Amino acid sequence: MTYKSRAKRAGLAVTMTALLAAALPTTATAAPGTAPAAPKAPEWCPTVPGHRVDCDALDRPLVAGKPNLGKIRVSYAVVRHSAPGPARGTVAVNPGGPGEVAIDRAEIFGHALGDLLGDHDLLLVDPRGTGRSDRLPCGVTDAEYRFGTRAQQRAAVETCAKNLGPRAAAYTSAATADDIDAVRARLGVPQLSLYGLSYGTYLMPVYASRHPERVRSIVQSGAYPLGFDPLSRPSAQAVSKSLRRVCERSVPAACDGSTAVRDLTTVAARLRARPMTVPVTTDHAGYSVRFTEGKLANLLYEAASREVGMAPDEPSLLGRLPSALHRFVAGDTAPLRALVQEDGASGSQEDQAPYIAVVCNDYRKAWSKDAPLSVRWHQYRAALASAAPGEHGAFSARGFTEGPTDGGDVCIGWPRENTAPHPQPTHPELPDVPVLVLSGDLDANTPDANGRKAARQFRDSRFISVRNTGHVPEWEQGGCVTGVSTRFLRTGGPGDTSCLRNLPPITVAPVHTSAHASVHN
Repeated sequence: MTYKSRAKRAGLAVTMTALLAAALPTTATAAPGTAPAAPKAPEWCPTVPGHRVDCDALDRPLVAGKPNLGKIRVSYAVVRHSAPGPARGTVAVNPGGPGEVAIDRAEIFGHALGDLLGDHDLLLVDPRGTGRSDRLPCGVTDAEYRFGTRAQQRAAVETCAKNLGPRAAAYTSAATADDIDAVRARLGVPQLSLYGLSYGTYLMPVYASRHPERVRSIVQSGAYPLGFDPLSRPSAQAVSKSLRRVCERSVPAACDGSTAVRDLTTVAARLRARPMTVPVTTDHAGYSVRFTEGKLANLLYEAASREVGMAPDEPSLLGRLPSALHRFVAGDTAPLRALVQEDGASGSQEDQAPYIAVVCNDYRKAWSKDAPLSVRWHQYRAALASAAPGEHGAFSARGFTEGPTDGGDVCIGWPRENTAPHPQPTHPELPDVPVLVLSGDLDANTPDANGRKAARQFRDSRFISVRNTGHVPEWEQGGCVTGVSTRFLRTGGPGDTSCLRNLPPITVAPVHTSAHASVHN
């Protein structure tokens, strides 16, 4: 559950960047476990040192059962294992989003998976509408969507649907899952080991429910369940937990966790009553952002969870928040403004169709898709009103739910016509295969509570909370987390996990309680 373009700026969405120092189709069918003859590589085919990379594309129905809408070309790359003999397995990775690209990150994934690619192949499929696959834009850019007010975000969703028309139904997790399986079938691979990161932890169970006999094992990192809370209460509560944890673990003590949470409560209330305007400059334009309680929620649960643990000795957004919040309470808004501007600098012109359409077609909502708009609003407001006091932590229920760009009320105007007929089922039958679920204990985006629920979707699962890491624990640079993941993909078990106990706490900027603050309006 991450806003895809923000993760893009980090280089690999929320994946393993930290560890990094269309052609003619193949007509021959390979025996299971052996690499087919390589077709002529298209010019976009990546290189991975020490490995052969086969690339191709195949045409898929744009919308199943509607041949009049045509087809869409889906591209893929296979990084072949380096050791002689047949592959022991094939790992399919999805880096998140929805809408993150995979193929252009082949070298990064190859490096991160390391020795596993000695005897395993790596399959990378660019989801429809992204990367090397055919694009299907809707005319809403990242910056327009990201920096807009909540009303403007809802309007952007409606614009996206209108511009896509009946093609909006092409963007579903089920369609992407079936695309992956069509590639698997072409390659002659009997089963896949699935490795999902962030949104990939939503997509891979969809694949497993639709193609259970094709799944060998699953690793989920930065996970959330198919039936997640549409009011985002676990994330709201995790924001306060993260602030308490970074303060408690800071050496020497940089802040008091209870004070940090009280400061957050005060800041949220002030922004609820009086939002502030923050100028944000990207590499293509300048924007004036109305920074509300909802924007604060987004900053704390999503942006502050990113890259946590990647460079624990260096300042991070999460590590700077206790001080920024405390200074805001004292009247100095400059530190918090600076964090907003730094995070916003990555806003891009990337089209958001693969993101908006998937979350609006698939994700669980607090209203009925079949209801007219006025009834949807009634149902949504009733759901908000039913939230118990404190269930959204330091935030109001309305304020926090206006933070997620993939939740709350943002999809309320997504039309019934020309879109997916039903949301993704939340409790499908899933295969009985080994499953490992990893969550960072400083991640408020996909917190431990969601990770545990994601693990409980499967009968043979193991959940690990990784201390001192945020959204997708593989960000840590020592190779401990990826070592656990790759051992699981190879053997079906995590092996020795003792290194997880030694991951260091992040650096936290000290809170100076006695300093006089300058007022910045």
